[in-house]
Order: sequence, then C-alpha cells, then structure tokens
Amino acid sequence: MKKSYWVLFLFIIAKFILQYVLVSPEYDLQRDEYLHLDQGNHLAWGYLSVPPVSSWFAWLIKILGGSLFWVRFFPTLFGALTIVVVWKIIEELKGSMFTQILAGLGILLSVLLRLNMLFQPNSLEVLIWTLFFYILIKYVNTEKVQWLYWGGLVFGIGVLNKYNIAFLALGFIPALLTTDQRKIFRNPHVYGAGILTLILILPNLLWQYHNNFPVIHHMKALSENQLVNVNRFDFLRAQALFFIGVTFVIIAGFYALLFEQSFKKMRFFFWGYVITIALFMFFRAKDYYAIGLYPVYIAFGAVYLGMILEKGWKKLLKPICILHPILLFVPVYYLAFPNKSPEAIVKNPEWYKKFGLLRWEDGKDHSLPQDFADMQGWRELAQKTDHEYTKLSKTGNTLVLCDNYGQAGAINYYSKAGIKAVSFNADYINWFDFSKKYDNLIRVKDYSEGMEELKDTSPYFVHSKILDSITNPYAREEGARIFSFKNAKININNRLKKEIEEVKKEY
Repeated sequence: MKKSYWVLFLFIIAKFILQYVLVSPEYDLQRDEYLHLDQGNHLAWGYLSVPPVSSWFAWLIKILGGSLFWVRFFPTLFGALTIVVVWKIIEELKGSMFTQILAGLGILLSVLLRLNMLFQPNSLEVLIWTLFFYILIKYVNTEKVQWLYWGGLVFGIGVLNKYNIAFLALGFIPALLTTDQRKIFRNPHVYGAGILTLILILPNLLWQYHNNFPVIHHMKALSENQLVNVNRFDFLRAQALFFIGVTFVIIAGFYALLFEQSFKKMRFFFWGYVITIALFMFFRAKDYYAIGLYPVYIAFGAVYLGMILEKGWKKLLKPICILHPILLFVPVYYLAFPNKSPEAIVKNPEWYKKFGLLRWEDGKDHSLPQDFADMQGWRELAQKTDHEYTKLSKTGNTLVLCDNYGQAGAINYYSKAGIKAVSFNADYINWFDFSKKYDNLIRVKDYSEGMEELKDTSPYFVHSKILDSITNPYAREEGARIFSFKNAKININNRLKKEIEEVKKEY
C-alpha cells in the first residue's frame, strides 16, 4: 500500500472520531432527520420535498437496528469518502503528499463537520458533486469514453438524491462551451451518458407526473417563504467561511485555473464556479447549496501551492500552511457544534452572543443556538405520548396527529409502543392509515396554536383533556401541548379525509 494511503486512512479515522464526539449525548436528532428516517418506512420513487435516495439509506438504517450510531454513520461515511475522492483528484493532478495533507485538513476541519452531523441529503450531495468533478477531470486527461458513462451514472444518482444538482449542469455546460473543452459535446457518447442519466431518473419523473409535480409546489413555497429573505451579501460572506482554514488554498486554485499554463485544460472549472455561483445568487439560493463546489477547488489550489513551495525559502511556508486550518478550527470547535451541554452554554453565553449564535429566525436572542434547540425535547415528547397511547389503545384504535413533521417523526423514531404518528405537514399527509376506524385521538399542537384545541375538538369525543406538554426549557418545541381525546362520537376517519383533501389542494 502506498504511504499516502496510510495517511489517508488516518484522516478517515479522524473523521469518524470527530463526528461522533462533536454531538453531546444530551442532544437528540434534529427535526429534519426524523422525516428522512421515516421515509425509510414508506419507500417510494419520490416525496413531496426530496427525491428517494435518502429513503433508501433510511431503510438500511432501519434494517441495521435504527440506532443513533447508524443514523450518524452514513453522513459521516459520505464525508470521509469526500476526503478520499479529493485525495484521488490530487493523485490525478500529480500532487505531492504535502498537497494531499493540506487538502485533507481543509476538508476535514470545515463546514462538512456540521453538514455530516445530520442525516440529510446534503452530505451525499457534496460527495456526488466532488465525485462528478473527479470523473470530469479523468475524462479530460484520458478522453476515455468510459468516464462519460460513469459521469452519467453519478449525475443520475445525484438527481435522485437532491434536485439541487441541476445547478451544476447549468453552471458547467456553458463553462465547457466557452473553453477548448467544448469538443466534449462532439463526442456522441456524451449523449449516450445523458440517456443513461434519463433512464436512472425516469421512475422519479413518473412519480412526479402521477403526483402533479409536487417539486414545483415545494420550490414555489420555498422561494416565497424562505429564499425571498436570502441576503446576497450574506450568501457571499458564507462562502468564505465554509472552508475558512483553506480559503487561501481555494483562492490559489482560482488563480492557477485562470493564469497557469499547466492548468489550462481545466480552465473551464474557473468559469463553472463563476457561473454556478452567479446562478445561486440570482435565485437567492441558501448559502449551503454551494458547498459541493469547493472540495475540487481545494484540490486545485493545494496542487498549485505544492508546486510553488517546492524550492528555496518557500519550503518554510509549508508548515504554516498545514497549521493554518488546525489553528483556525480551535475556536470553531468550541462554538459551532453541540458538544457542550445546554446548561454549560446557558452558563457561559458570552461568545455565543458575541458571534450572534443565539439569535433565532425570529430576530430575538434565546438561551441556545436555534440548531441546538432543535435537537432538544423530542425524547420527552415521545415518552409522554407513548404513555398515553398505551392506555388509550386498550379501549380502541388510537391515532396520533401532530402539527409538524418533526413531532411526528420524533414520536415514531423513539416510540416503544409502535406508534405511527402522522401530520398534515410534509410527506405525512400521504401516510394516514385508514384501514382501521379510529376511536381515540392524541393531538400534539405547537404552543402558539394549541390554546383552542380542547375547545374545538372535545365536542367530538366523550372524554377530553390536556395531557401534558414539552417542559424542556432548552427545546425549540418547549410548550408544545399533548391533548388526549377518548371515545369518538363521530366517524373521525371521514373528518380526517376531508381535511387531507383540503391540504392536498394546496399542492
């Protein structure tokens, strides 16, 4: 085995260790993770907000036992494989061991540690973008058609993972056309690879068609409710912070691609970045959508720095380059991750407040960063719901209906009583089970919307009560109420079906 591969193996080990120690045991999963995990219980070729690939891994996690270890394992694996692919890109570019270590540290000690904490499509997306760029480099260097088909395969999987990959195509096709590499479009195998991609994504396209293209509704709602508030200056500022330890390496990569003759064949990568970022800004995309662009530019920059730091006094700069990402990571380690208990953060909030980490989307400061608060209170909700569900189920079929997908998903993940909670929110709208008639109802309501629930729903049941609420003071869901309704006076199945139809009209 090559010496460099032993070093790569150490990077992989470090990646797994970091990902598992950066989340303190006091934290639960984040709300989006519960939805993606529940999709593994309802396999389909598409969902209202995402394509199907994440559901396949959710199904695999379920087969492996569904423990927290396996939930964290797959995003960590995708992050580790991203380092491996960057390592291979540098090999293809004839980079040195110094180059590989510099790039490896830049990838390891970066925003990917945050991204790879969560079971979401984003971790795999970064890996797929990086792998596609590696395949593109291999084709440019060898012009072997097999790489075109590998590219078609990877791009197809990318579409099935997250539709965001369309920006990659929209950015790099014109970039190729503006350079000498436009000759790629004269190769008929490019279109064969395109057909391969189409075959791969066809089941998802058919699912979208049969479900009235919910992706269009989702993108419209996202644009109107979230993207419209994206500040383009903040978007650009975030780009500089994602890989802050090696920002100088990325800049060196841009310089090399634009001006160095030895990188001329790869110059389209410079224009690909410019066009893709411009598109993201035009559409007011969220800043993290662009993370998948950067690993390949870290590779380019590291190779270029390895070339210019080989002789004379410049060799003395190598240790400084290696230390730079490590030193910059130290303050990030203490602030950016939920590796301290909520109590510890509340007792020492100064630095969190100084950097604006306690400010939520409501514009107010809270006791915890919003992301951390979104990882609190879920077990408590599930345990309290479980307890009541067990009692009610002795008297008849019981439905657990929640206000949002985080509540429903968390109950389903942590439940010991086999609850299959649903909601009128997200994909849960399609997961109601009407094969049985419901006699009882447990209703979970957000704090701001739960005050009228007892008054509105109790007339339809013999017994009604406010059961409990989330009392964890650090939880974003603090105060969410749990209501118990026993012995229905009406056929609540019919009422639920009508409400579902009303919600689906919005789609």
